[in-house]
Formats: sequence, structure tokens, C-alpha cells
Amino acid sequence: MAVAAIPAPPFGEHTRAEWLHHRFRELELQDIEIDEIGNAIAVRPGSSSDHKSSDVKSKAVAVTAHLDTVFPEGTNVQPSQDRDKLYGPGISDNAAGITALLALASALRHAHIKADADIIFIGNVGEEGEGDLRGIRHIFSQEKWRERIGYTLVLDGTGTDSIVCEALGSRRYEITVRGPGGHSWSDFGIPNPIVVLSRAIASFSEIQVPSSPKTTFNIGNISGGTSVNSIPESVTIRVDMRSTQKQELSRIEDAMRKAFERAVAEASTNGQKVSFEMKQIGERPAAEVPKDARILEVIRAVDSHLRISSSRRRASTDANIPLSLGLEAISIGAGGQGGGAHTLHEWYDPTGRDLALKRILLTVLALSGIQ
Repeated sequence: MAVAAIPAPPFGEHTRAEWLHHRFRELELQDIEIDEIGNAIAVRPGSSSDHKSSDVKSKAVAVTAHLDTVFPEGTNVQPSQDRDKLYGPGISDNAAGITALLALASALRHAHIKADADIIFIGNVGEEGEGDLRGIRHIFSQEKWRERIGYTLVLDGTGTDSIVCEALGSRRYEITVRGPGGHSWSDFGIPNPIVVLSRAIASFSEIQVPSSPKTTFNIGNISGGTSVNSIPESVTIRVDMRSTQKQELSRIEDAMRKAFERAVAEASTNGQKVSFEMKQIGERPAAEVPKDARILEVIRAVDSHLRISSSRRRASTDANIPLSLGLEAISIGAGGQGGGAHTLHEWYDPTGRDLALKRILLTVLALSGIQ
């Protein structure tokens, strides 16, 4: 509830990162920092880690939880409690994950466990929406972390019944149609960007997408115009495309571009020109963990030991980035149950959370080794 009460809107996670930085100090972790992009990072050194070894078993285990929420600045995020349930924006996504990150560090300290490999704790920024995984991208863009980390365990959301080991690819675009603009009466007949945009959307929406590999697209936002009696100078939409295959993303991207090219060409007559700009505002790479990966063997063994029935899932998470680089990574929940994610009515019930915390602890120790 303490961390959920700290606003962390997109690109505004600094106060929450400072809070986590302070918790890391209380837990006596080392090499604590908030990096240049805003990630809060700390290390629990292992006894025999080798940062430059080519053997993945000797490399560090990174445990991450994203700090940001989808809620814009100014949203009332103060949580409340009613019996066993906690309520508040971001309470399960991802205050639950941040809390599990701290629980792991606390348990290791309390039990005086010394791991063989380093365990790196990361509260990362920019997982949600237009953050475009910028926090975890930054981590793995740096050689000092990319060469050091062998496994990445992402803690995101609730539950214990899934293993996200297949990264769902996505691309996001902002498309703006521009025209001369004018008065609805005196300039009637000149190209209207809203009409041009509507025709392009109607044409693009007819594209057929396969169910296997599953591919989707969504027009999630539209804005522009001045008044009801003005022909607008510009109008903008934002489009989200998702697929398990890069080739399908490229195909629907091409279809969308051609739909706008046709609509603009048809509207540009009698010297009155219309134009459009298509700008990519996000991309998440598709990838997956090899079926024989050690991280999968470990999580399956842990689930068997704890009698957890879990299934493989595909989703878009921070694990997309290390997976796209050929590194082993999975995303799992922090236990309990949640609902209403990304709404003001989000809730979290921590009942039974201890099972997930055991799962996280055993997975990390099996990957890192114990002295």
C-alpha cells in the first residue's frame, strides 16, 4: 500500500524509484543506484560470480519489477483496504511485483543465504504503454549489464498459474493527416482530413489477419479538429499492431501505409493537397525461450515441487527485450489474485501470496546456486 500510494505515471516514476532506492539501502544491498533513465538497481553479490565468463550458469540472475503505472499525472492513486482486499490504481500491476522483489531481498538477508552468482534487483521504468520497455531496453543496451546477466526473472502482476516465456511482438504508430483547413461554409468542398482519415481506416480495417499466427490491430485513439464549424487542419490516430510473427507485423504495417496513400491521393485534387505522416512510437520484439532452456527446466522443477499447475503463455512484458537478444528470461506473477487492471477500480487480494514468494525464491536460488 505504501508503494501504491506513490504516483508513477508514464515518464514520471522518479519518486517511486527513490522510495525503492531507500528500501534497497535498508536491506543492505550493494552497488545501489538510480541510473540515468530512472531505473533503481541494487546487487546482492555472489561468492563466485564471473562477470565475463561465457558459462551462463556463472552469470548473474536479474530480478525485475516495473515501477510505472498506466495512470496519468494527477490521478488519485491513494489505496484503501476492505477486509482482505486492497483497492487502488496500480495495486496489483505492479505494486504486487515490487513488493515481491523486496520480499525476496528481505528473505535472503534474514536467512543469511549466500548465492554463488550475483543477484541483481531492478525496479525498472517504462514498461507500460508508450514507455515502450525503455527501462529494460536501457539495461540491456549497456555492455556492463548485458554481459553480466545470464537469466532474467520478471515479476509482473499476480497469480502463480502461468509462465510467460513467449514474447508477443507489437508495433505502435501515430498517423497524422493534414489539409489546408478552413470554414465549414465558405470553404466547403476542400479536403477534410477527418474524412480522408475515415476512408483510410475503413479500407485498412478490411485487411484479413490470420488466427495462426495470431495477429491483431487496434485503433485506440483519435484526436484533432478545432470546432464543429471548422474544417480541421489535422487529425491524428494511434494504432497498435500485435503478432507472434515479425512477418505479419510487417504485412499489416504495409497494408496500413497503402490505405493512407490511396486515401490521400484520392482527396488531393484541384490543387488542394492532403498529406499524411506515419510515425512509429513503439516496438516490442517477438521472441521465445528455447524449449530446452535452463530457466524453463528450473521453473518447471520448482512448480512440480510446490505442486503448482502452470502453463506457458505468450504476452508482452519486460522479458521481450532479453529474449530478443537470445538471453534466457521469463515473467511470472507475484501471487495472490487481482482484477480491474488498468482501471481506477483495480484490486488485489494477497491471500495465498506465500506460495508465489516461495516459487520466486526457489527459482532464483536454483538459477544462482547456493554456497
